[in-house]
Amino acid sequence: MNDPLKVINDPVLAPEERLDALRSCVREGAVRAGAGGTGEVNNHIHTIYSFSPYTPAMAALKAREAGLEAAGSVDHDSAAAAPELIAACAVLGIGGCSGIELRVSFTEGPAGNFFAARKLNNPDSAGSAYITIQGIPSTALEKTAAFLEPIRTARLGRTKKMTAAANTILADSGFETIDFETDIVRQSQYRKGGEITERHIMAAAADKIIRRYGRGPDLAEGLKKKLNIAVGAKPEKFLSDPANPHYLYDVLGILKTGFLPGFFIQPGPEELIPAGQAVDFALSVNAVPAYSYLGDVGESPTGDKRAEKFEDDFLPELFDEIKRLGFRAVTYMPPRNTPAQLERIRQFCTRGDFMEISGVDINSSRQSFNCPEVLGCPHLVDTTWALIAHERLASVDGNWGIFSFSNPLSLLPLKERIILYAKTGRSFDLFKPEASVPKCIEELNKGRSL
Repeated sequence: MNDPLKVINDPVLAPEERLDALRSCVREGAVRAGAGGTGEVNNHIHTIYSFSPYTPAMAALKAREAGLEAAGSVDHDSAAAAPELIAACAVLGIGGCSGIELRVSFTEGPAGNFFAARKLNNPDSAGSAYITIQGIPSTALEKTAAFLEPIRTARLGRTKKMTAAANTILADSGFETIDFETDIVRQSQYRKGGEITERHIMAAAADKIIRRYGRGPDLAEGLKKKLNIAVGAKPEKFLSDPANPHYLYDVLGILKTGFLPGFFIQPGPEELIPAGQAVDFALSVNAVPAYSYLGDVGESPTGDKRAEKFEDDFLPELFDEIKRLGFRAVTYMPPRNTPAQLERIRQFCTRGDFMEISGVDINSSRQSFNCPEVLGCPHLVDTTWALIAHERLASVDGNWGIFSFSNPLSLLPLKERIILYAKTGRSFDLFKPEASVPKCIEELNKGRSL
């Protein structure tokens, strides 16, 4: 394989092989390293370890090519991307951080009945929510994998059942069925610590459909006639172009609304653990547990969500509950919300003393890595750099986790701690961030940053 970019994005190769190819590209000048220039950051990038067209090394490179100055991986039920992503960011001289995303139950505790009947941020299920665990220290990655293992096992079993249900639909419509081992497990990173999601099933189904009809207008007609799936004018235009480089992802996007509901199975308690259990684990390893705010969707700013009600009618009750559970942060994505929603969520975060984190969900080749909207929320840029500092410092000394009770700065107001940590993250030698840690700890001990 002569094309170094293909090596960097080859999911079959070992992470070190991909990183070596990235290092070679930087040495030879084929890839530019150093600060990106836009000032933008994104710490919610999915990789092949959940579902994405990008290896961690390629995700870092795409971020750098887009001019981002920091990037972070967030995969479903997996932190397996973290070492490669952090190393790739260092090769490229941009900030790097890592986290995970998982679904948890809000039906336990005194407010359980209240939340059981309500959709929070999960369009597929009431009473459950997506959360993230951010800034996982490198020293906690093995514990994180062990914590997630029962969840991955339970989800694997459910995914196998969903594949069988999807196969019934495909077979009844005259399509080739999916082989769970060949078409899903082997196409994923499950055996390397990654996760298999519903998108893997839809990608496998999309592949069968493309094989049946080829690339072109016949495929859109086939979706309508054989699977009774409505195809909008814009997606149909995409599918009519055989040279469309995003073809598989465009078919997958249509299947998400027209095919997924027919085979989706609700997760059970082994997979959907109590929110408090996830929070307790995060804090035990000096990571940052964060609730992911979605907000009601009217006319979706990003065009990828139908009009639907989520948390906005019961934010007071929700924030009381996440405070009771011990969440330390709230994540949200500026492009997805109106200015009024953003202002309201900020007010709730300020009152509850929550760290505010942002990043734009990247899991498709059609998505841009840029998020200029984040520049209109400079506090979100600061918290990304604070997370970068937190992750590196806590990897060397857990006392320096930003929310550690034994942190020498723990008595400072959160806003001041974030400012200090953000300055510290920006002061790192981003090509060798670990080398900056001892001096930064020395300075922080004096109550300041470099």
